[in-house]
Amino acid sequence: MTILAILTDIEGTTSSISFVKDVLFPYAREHLPAFVAARGDEAEVRRWLDATAQDAGIDATDRDAIVATLRQWIDEDRKATPLKALQGMIWQDGYASGAYRAHLYPEVADRLRAWKDGGLPLYVYSSGSVAAQKLFFRYSDAGDISGLFDGHFDTEIGGKRDATSYAQISSAIGIAARDILFLSDIVEELDAARSAGLQTTWLCRPPLNCPAHPAHPCVSDFDAIAFGE
Repeated sequence: MTILAILTDIEGTTSSISFVKDVLFPYAREHLPAFVAARGDEAEVRRWLDATAQDAGIDATDRDAIVATLRQWIDEDRKATPLKALQGMIWQDGYASGAYRAHLYPEVADRLRAWKDGGLPLYVYSSGSVAAQKLFFRYSDAGDISGLFDGHFDTEIGGKRDATSYAQISSAIGIAARDILFLSDIVEELDAARSAGLQTTWLCRPPLNCPAHPAHPCVSDFDAIAFGE
């Protein structure tokens, strides 16, 4: 298959779900009240607090209710753009303080570098905000690999299970959908990408195994992805 660009998911694809669930989410939940109290009047923070209030149908001046709503959304793993934006701001403080480093699967950094060195532009599409994505790869346990990526997309462009999102990404990066390879661990995302014309590869990381008859080309890690043949 001919590939001119790679678009990758993060959680479950480049990085473990457990890092996000067990480290990042609890950190944001714990620090959310203090963050809102300290920075809630900053224009960018207030924008997302107001968006939370609008989405939840609550009073925009009731900061306690907004914080409670955001914490509930964290518990529900809600793919809400205001939550993702605010989480990214809180996570920045954690990364900068050295509270944690983002997990990458062992082969990911080297494989991304090899693809980049081979002339392939690399893009990220994740439900986490663009700011959070950049932090993730800047403060990874493999070092700062943020410079490998040519662009980032989040749910502001659309839902990850919506084919139109992938069509818009293709248009934004200026490469035909048929020449973009999308990597994800979620079949519904891969289905949407394929509906938009992208090529797809399903990551089934151990302890998961690829099914006998996968709906998409299926591999256990990035080293098993082969193309250009």
